[in-house]
Order: sequence, then structure tokens, then C-alpha cells
Amino acid sequence: MSDNSKLINIFLTAFPAFNSRNYKLYFSGQLISLIGTWLQIVALGWLVLKMTNSAFLIGLITALGSLPSLFFTLFGGVLVDRFPKKKILLITQGSAMILAITLGILTVFNLINFWEIALIAFLMGTVAAIDIPARQAFVAELVSKDQIPSAIALNSATFNAARAIGPGIAGLLIAWIGTGGAFLINGLSYVAVIAALWSMNIESITTEKKTGTLAAIKEGLIYSFSHPVIRMLIIFTAVSSVFGWSYSTVLPLIAANDFNLDAAGLGYMYAAGGLGALTATLLIGLFSKKISSVYFILGGNTLFSVCILLFSFTTDLTLALALLFFAGFGLLSQFAMMNTTIQRLVKSEFRGRVLSIYIFMFMGLTPLGNFEVGLLSEKMGTGFAIRAGAFIVFLFGVLIYFYRARIKKDFTEYKKVI
Repeated sequence: MSDNSKLINIFLTAFPAFNSRNYKLYFSGQLISLIGTWLQIVALGWLVLKMTNSAFLIGLITALGSLPSLFFTLFGGVLVDRFPKKKILLITQGSAMILAITLGILTVFNLINFWEIALIAFLMGTVAAIDIPARQAFVAELVSKDQIPSAIALNSATFNAARAIGPGIAGLLIAWIGTGGAFLINGLSYVAVIAALWSMNIESITTEKKTGTLAAIKEGLIYSFSHPVIRMLIIFTAVSSVFGWSYSTVLPLIAANDFNLDAAGLGYMYAAGGLGALTATLLIGLFSKKISSVYFILGGNTLFSVCILLFSFTTDLTLALALLFFAGFGLLSQFAMMNTTIQRLVKSEFRGRVLSIYIFMFMGLTPLGNFEVGLLSEKMGTGFAIRAGAFIVFLFGVLIYFYRARIKKDFTEYKKVI
């Protein structure tokens, strides 16, 4: 066997999801498309800044893009259970491509105004409220059950790799071809994932009965919160999202006021957390079969809480970047493993709805976390706000620690290994 063949075998052993042809196609298309998405995120903020010079209006556009996750994600989960996920993704990815190209054309020809940007941001958020549950649930149809942890870890790695690569490319493209050109390139990036979907030979699973939409949502909620392990993990996701993830909201204030950094310095802080998250997702892909999911979640929780707590006290930039790296590592360790555990436990007929509830807790509650950390920062200072959030997240981790035996027992009863 040649050295190249040995390396390929080692890689496939470490990341078994790549043994699936369908998943390899999906992974490649998603990576290209997500890099394009980050081009648009950066370019959109820059466009609004140049048009309005208003931090409030930049925040408003961001809010309009995220609010649909709060209102429509649960409905998206019903659609995912009722219709073939591949067809849903073709529609959502195609819709996102049309919106991106429309935004690009309007910008290139100087026909864009603020309210058109706001409308397109809201529509893209609405598309995402259906697309994200579909993408999460679709993974289980691309790989075998024992490959699900690897696939989910690689999905998270794709997102974080795009987050690390996309903004840098965006800066160069905006300088070279302008924001409109960046929007158009994002539109073209969707071709990669659409082509990957068309190339897949897959039979989609649709098992949810055609009950009323609200009744179907109710069924999903009852199933999720009556299942002891899924209930605990969904609540923990909400706690970590509101009180943990929200630290990134006040990073601009910390960078400017505590470290006297400019925008580039702030970028280093975000990049440190992103690299930590990317490292965590890759390691989860490597070791998820060897280490209990409970300990991945608890270890990630403890690492995040301790590091973000120490970060709130430090004034040394090098130490701050190191702490942000390990905080990102810990936070994504627990999120990725909670997602993996839910995916392995949930019944197929409830997968879309349960994952939509998970995404609602993970993304839909983000505005609540932003409000909480902003209010505490204004009243008590950013250090206190971050420390309070870290303490709450850690306390909930302690609760899971004391329930770990019951969680393992419940997992065994559902014929899964945690």
C-alpha cells in the first residue's frame, strides 16, 4: 500500500462520514456556499455602514436577519418532517441564491436603499429558518448512525472554517470589486451546493402524518420535553446560548475600551474564538467514539466557563487571545456534542421538529442573550456581565454532572451509547 493510500485510510478512519459519497458531495458544496455567506455578511455590514454611518442601523439589519429564527423555525421543522429534505434544500438554496443575486445587481447599479436591504435581510432570515433545520436533519440521511457524530462535527468544522476564511476574502473582494460584486459571488457560490444536491442519489424519509401545523408543532414539543435526555440537552442549549454565547456581543466594547484595539484587533479576538471552535469540532470527529458524550459536554462547559471568567479579568492581549481560543473550544465542544446526542436519540418521524426546537434554542434566543448582556454591561460593566453569564452556564453544567448517571441510564434504555 502506498503512503498516499495509507494517509487516505487514516483520514477515513478518523472521519468516517467521508466514506459516504453523498456526504462528500454535501460537505464540498456547503463549504463553498458558507464561505460565500460570510462574504455577504461582511459586505452587508460594510454597505450599511457606508450608506448610513449608523451603528444602530447596522444592528437593525442584523436583527432583521435573525428574527425569523425566533418566529418561523418551529414551522420550518414541520415542513422538514413532511416533505423530502433534498427538495426543501433545493428550494431554500435556490431562493437564497436569487436573493443574493438580486442584492448584488441592485448594489452594482446603485439602485439599493436601506429599506430594500432590510427587506432582503428579513427574507434571507426567513429562508434560513427553514433551511437550517432541513440541513441538520438531512445529515442523518447521508450517513449511517455510527457516522452521525463525525458528520455533525464536520458540519461544525465547515461553518467555522468558512468563518475563518470568508471575512478575509471579503475584505479583499470589497476593495477589488465592491460590495455588489461580493454579493454576486455569494449568489454564485450557491451553485456548488445545488449541484451537489442534484448529484446525490438518495431516498428522502418523510414519516410525519399530515396533521395540522400547530398540532404537529405541539407533538414535537411534547416529544422533546417528555424525552428525559433530549429535554435536558435542549434546556442546556438555551442556557448556553443566552448566557454563554452572548459574550461575543460585547467583544467590540472590550476590544476598544479594555485593550485599545482597532477593528483589526477586534478581528483577532473573533478569529481566536473561531479557531478554538474549529479545533474542537475536528477533535470531536476524531474522538467522539472513544470518549463519552457526557464528558465532552461537561468538559466543554467547564473549559468555557473558566476561560471566559479569566478573560473578563485579564488586561494582557496575548493571554486574552489564548483564553478566547479555549473558550471557543469549550463552547463548541458542548454544542456539537449536544447536537450529536440529540440526532442519535431522536425518532426519524420527529427529527425535523426536534432539531427545529434545538435551533430555536440555539439561534432564536440569541436576541434575548444580546439584550441581557447589553443591559448588564450598561448597568454593571462588561466584566460583570460576562462573569454572571459564565457562572450561570457553569451551574447548569453542575446540574448535568449530578444527573449524569440518569442520563446514561436513559441513553441505555433508548439503546444508544453515550
